[in-house]
Amino acid sequence: MPDFYGAALDGRRAPMDAQEVLTAYRRQAGTYDGLFGLASRDARQAAVVAVNRSAGERVLEVGVGTGLALPLYSADKRVTGIDLSKPMLALARERAAGLGLRNVEALLEMDAEATSFADGEFDIAIAMFVASVVPHPRALVAELRRVVKPGGVILFANHFAQDGGIVWWFERAMAPASALLGWHPDFRLRDMFGSEDLAGAKITPMKPLGVFRLVELKN
Repeated sequence: MPDFYGAALDGRRAPMDAQEVLTAYRRQAGTYDGLFGLASRDARQAAVVAVNRSAGERVLEVGVGTGLALPLYSADKRVTGIDLSKPMLALARERAAGLGLRNVEALLEMDAEATSFADGEFDIAIAMFVASVVPHPRALVAELRRVVKPGGVILFANHFAQDGGIVWWFERAMAPASALLGWHPDFRLRDMFGSEDLAGAKITPMKPLGVFRLVELKN
């Protein structure tokens, strides 16, 4: 879910104000599941399938939000979720407790770009719908590379802007509403990943209509 705050790296977009983003997601917490949660359902399910097929038990979910993905993880995955939104985390904790998800080990309020985890603490990290709203996307990539063990898997499920066409124009038109939305509609792959990352990445379009893409990196 998008629950941090966004900035482009090329100076084309100004960073989103942290308080504006937290306010946006405080406002949306009660309706998130029925709105964005529904629109992103197929992409979320595909992302968790990728996590479940990956080797290793310890999983970090960045931007756990209301916990929509938590019931989808295999029972043998030991999941830690982090988020900056207290209202979202409260809902995630209620969900995990209500469903008796014993493999969910912790749901923590934490900055994804500067976590308190040890180097190589996780086998897998998954960031769903947060890449376009963190202040420094490449710092997020670097932090996940730090906390995932060598040879582990790092996954990003996110909306990345198209390179052209009608969808690209729509994304550009929505860009001025970034503060209200809490994310950047015109966020691009190259805003987050360097050429070396992209050269080694597996990138898969996801439903609906390829609006979201799954980026898989080997650490």
